[in-house]
Amino acid sequence: MVDLAENNGGRMTAKIEQVQIADLIPYARNSRTHSDAQVAQIAASIKEFGWTNPVLIDAGGGIIAGHGRVLAARKLGMTDVPCIRLDHLSDAQKRALIIADNRLALSAGWDDEMLRVELEDLADADFDLDVLGFDDDELAKLLGEDELAAPESSSKEIDPDDYKMGCMCPKCGFEFDDK
Repeated sequence: MVDLAENNGGRMTAKIEQVQIADLIPYARNSRTHSDAQVAQIAASIKEFGWTNPVLIDAGGGIIAGHGRVLAARKLGMTDVPCIRLDHLSDAQKRALIIADNRLALSAGWDDEMLRVELEDLADADFDLDVLGFDDDELAKLLGEDELAAPESSSKEIDPDDYKMGCMCPKCGFEFDDK
């Protein structure tokens, strides 16, 4: 048993249990969405690191948190997943936690310099950075690789309608370069 919190003076405890995916009920009004690409990222994370975050469910098997992890587990062919049953929450608390669990993580920020150091160290250790959830452009920017791109050529095609010479004759409007 894992001690979760104190509520109204009493201790709540929970245990992690394996639950059949077929017995889990996704919340029909879940406002968080998961693209196929994001589910694939979650599946890659589960393959790389194992199952690190149990699904939160209510007494009847309704998913409170972990909809994306359950989708990824299905994609991986898993039949059961680790869950924590939260049977102490009211209906309003369950609905609020479904939103809060997703939104609160979005309020966090990044220490960009520390993140860059960590990413560089992982890259130096030949760790596959693709499982971290950043796309290639984000990784390039975070690692400063976008700054190494070849500079744009200064010889661009000039649109004569947009190009202004250095000087213009006030009488006839002819434009010329003063050099």
